[in-house]
Amino acid sequence: MQRMQRVAGAVVGSAVGDALGGPFEFGPEGAFSARFPAPGTGGEMGGGGGWDPGEATDDTQMAVLVAESLLERGGLDLPDVFARFQRWAASDPKDIGLQTEAVLTNGMPWDLAAAVHFQTTRRAAGNGSLMRAATSAVHFASAGREATMDAARRIAALTHGDRAAWEGTAVFHELIRVTLEDADPLDALPDILALVHPDHRECYATVLAPDWHPERATEPNGAVWPCLGSAVWALRTTTGFEDALRAAIDLGGDTDTVAAVTGGLAGAYYGLDAIPARWTRPLHVPLPGFGGRVLRLPDLLHLAHRLADRTGPDASAP
Repeated sequence: MQRMQRVAGAVVGSAVGDALGGPFEFGPEGAFSARFPAPGTGGEMGGGGGWDPGEATDDTQMAVLVAESLLERGGLDLPDVFARFQRWAASDPKDIGLQTEAVLTNGMPWDLAAAVHFQTTRRAAGNGSLMRAATSAVHFASAGREATMDAARRIAALTHGDRAAWEGTAVFHELIRVTLEDADPLDALPDILALVHPDHRECYATVLAPDWHPERATEPNGAVWPCLGSAVWALRTTTGFEDALRAAIDLGGDTDTVAAVTGGLAGAYYGLDAIPARWTRPLHVPLPGFGGRVLRLPDLLHLAHRLADRTGPDASAP
């Protein structure tokens, strides 16, 4: 499979998962299959729960903001990413995580806001940095393992002060990198886990183990480690993109994010052509705070191609 098939699959797959899962957020297990019992029959992008058909949520909106900063700034400019997040958060998006909103609106500078929030609350291991990581994972993949995992941690730390969130995002980045290299991401997990910070390695080893099931999670899947574990479980236990997304959403809970993470992994694994056209046609990503812009499939494909092109300025520039 050509690399760009996988690159586009990761970016578009994450957005598709987000839009599919949004209407089922915080719903019960099995709600997706109860509403759409026969796979492949259509109508799944029907919206609901405040979302229009095919509308992506904050997960993809923030992923696009990260991507556009990387491209326009010629690399990783953390103050610029944070400023874009703040502009978006101030524009009344339909959905924004409580932790992310608190960090972006607490008035602290970019390099202190998340740390101060964590010091105050001691609760910052949500999946809000993992949910937006598909675009940065694609961009940094060709820089190698160390660079992509480091970039993941630095971007995650903008809004999440708990290192658990950094490590989960770094694992996702590396899973995408491995997959884009035509390797099996599941086979790579032992080597990836060896690079996780020792304080969090056991937790991630548990949820990424071959015999782990989401019903064994000790926290809701709004936390970073069961969210990532659920996405890997969905990839491991199914045989196609559509089945993986169905399995992820049927878990219930934080369905848009679990499906976005699953969609990024499964999209990279199976490629763009495996994503049903009936899901990509209505897909659209509003960007509150950015002039009423709405990205659709051609825009996301163009973004994916640009993210994967590292012939320009140093993509790892601080």
